[in-house]
Amino acid sequence: MIDNRAFYRKNAQAFFDRTAYENVEKLYAPFLPLLPAGAHILDAGCGSGRDTKAFTERGYTVTAFDATPEMVALAEQFSGQKVRLLRFQEMDYVEEFGGIWACASLLHVPLAELPQVFARFIAALKPSGYWSMSFKYGEGEKRRGERQFTDFTENSLRSFLEGFEQLRVVDVFASGDTRQLRNEQERWVSAVVQKIIMEPFG
Repeated sequence: MIDNRAFYRKNAQAFFDRTAYENVEKLYAPFLPLLPAGAHILDAGCGSGRDTKAFTERGYTVTAFDATPEMVALAEQFSGQKVRLLRFQEMDYVEEFGGIWACASLLHVPLAELPQVFARFIAALKPSGYWSMSFKYGEGEKRRGERQFTDFTENSLRSFLEGFEQLRVVDVFASGDTRQLRNEQERWVSAVVQKIIMEPFG
């Protein structure tokens, strides 16, 4: 099994340089308007801290984390916010966030671990809260260079999400790569879901 963290530890500065200053406003459009002003957002796998910085500047409260100390340090410096060193599999938040942002981060979780990781995300989200996520477009697990990815299409991601009774699928959509320095032909699939309020039995 590939340890993706080794790649980010070794290439933290290069990854930061590629991603920190990209204009990704159109990625925010399906998500931020759903949140109330000042909502508490979890930036899960925050990378460079680009989105943490953007959300904070818009008046949101942001909790951010990443899985490698090198990325954490760069994200803290860039965003001006405290960033936790944390893996998805270690999350223990309980109904703390009105919104969760997982931009191109969950794609490194092995497919077999995704259900348990998703359960942690669902636990972290407040009832009626929204969660945005994105994956590379494709099917199944793939190795790309020094990293391992779990890919989805619109259909496979929607089918996966529908297996979680506490999630309502708001939208699933494909898009091109917003990063100017990357292959413009690379495609992504994104989803926005809402945590529904479960009615008690009886």
